[in-house]
Amino acid sequence: MADSNPACPDSAPSAHAASPPAPLPLSITELEAQITELAGHLNAANHRWLMLIAEFDRREGWADGSTRSCAHWLSWKCGVDLGAAREKVRVARALAALPKISAAMAGGELSNRVSCQPL
Repeated sequence: MADSNPACPDSAPSAHAASPPAPLPLSITELEAQITELAGHLNAANHRWLMLIAEFDRREGWADGSTRSCAHWLSWKCGVDLGAAREKVRVARALAALPKISAAMAGGELSNRVSCQPL
């Protein structure tokens, strides 16, 4: 019996195929490095998201005649709690006047939670 369906080249192999060996567990040092690296990527992505929100708000992309604000739109379209959406819009607007904080966020060195504390 064949390992996969020849009519569907992307089909999964059957149960008769040998499975690949399980990856070796990561050391604590490797886990730490991957966790902190990914945190930096998430922080940088969050910054990009905030910059998009700021531009969307500036251009009033949310103003369709029935949506009350950018925060309401963000809550509706992205499933963000309305209070949290207001905070996101507030931080997004503020970052334009805070280039050093914005740059640190863009580089993944600073999280949104830390950056919005003193605002």
